[in-house]
Amino acid sequence: MEKQENNIIMVIEDETPLLLAIQKKLEHSGFETITARDGNQALDYLQSMDQPPSLIWLDYYLPSMNGLEFLRRLKGIAKLKDIPVFVISNTASPEKVDAMMELGAKKYFLKAEKRLDQIITEIRSFLKKGEKK
Repeated sequence: MEKQENNIIMVIEDETPLLLAIQKKLEHSGFETITARDGNQALDYLQSMDQPPSLIWLDYYLPSMNGLEFLRRLKGIAKLKDIPVFVISNTASPEKVDAMMELGAKKYFLKAEKRLDQIITEIRSFLKKGEKK
């Protein structure tokens, strides 16, 4: 199956001001965005899409399920399992990071260590390279 390139990033973040800031920054950087405030909403939306987003920006702490549970469920859905996921969280214990990476997350960022534009640069670079890792 040939992978079609799109410029859509799904942002899953429960804090509205942060979600809006991420969305605005991504759109100013040339991306289209789809937003969700929790994992269930995101999974429902993803399953209804004709073409999946290029990448998912995933907050770890979400109301209905945490990022680990979201990633487990995402990877269990055949048409969604190959969407690259970048996890952006307030905390990063080695166990949490290892668990997320083992489930297929491509990158894990601490919110306190990266500015939005730095993460967007990483996303752009990752998408340009394609999935080589």
